[in-house]
Amino acid sequence: MRPAELKDALRRDIQTRRTGLTKKQWDRADAARTKLLLAALGDRPATVALYASRPHEPGTHEAITRLHEAGWQVLLPVLRRSPRWALFNGWEHMRRGWADIPEPPGSPEEQVHLSDADVVVVPCLAVAIDGTRLGTGGGWYDRALPLRRTGVPVWALASADEVLDCLPAEPHDIPVDQVITERGHHVYGDARVTGISE
Repeated sequence: MRPAELKDALRRDIQTRRTGLTKKQWDRADAARTKLLLAALGDRPATVALYASRPHEPGTHEAITRLHEAGWQVLLPVLRRSPRWALFNGWEHMRRGWADIPEPPGSPEEQVHLSDADVVVVPCLAVAIDGTRLGTGGGWYDRALPLRRTGVPVWALASADEVLDCLPAEPHDIPVDQVITERGHHVYGDARVTGISE
């Protein structure tokens, strides 16, 4: 099979497994991932690009809330064909976007860009031990990630059993620098967040 076909088969398998997890299993894993993510980011507020999670996806709502309350600038995707980002200003200001994914409304005077972020945290369905990331297949992050500043790391949130020995990859795939699971995190190569967790 071609890489694209292998990816689609893996996506179906992982999404089926995810939908079989109970709320209690998700809540326990999300609490552990959130604790590790916040510890990895450190205590010095900066700018982080995150995603607003939806059901059956590693949760980010608690992390977004706590980072915002701690003075971080939290950028969230506005899911249009061309990648856009907006500043999180509280859940009460969020609206339902594409596929009911929560997004900030944003405004011209609040124009933000991925190049403002000091670290980018992305969703995934799986990550390989070499950093290869399997996304949902829409290609949004493939278009967005090249817009970050040079050297800004990309982290993924996943379940421990979604860190695999290998994944099919295509030329446009951008690897992650770190994956955080409920059991810990793995940093690939020498990647770290300069100026955040120091």
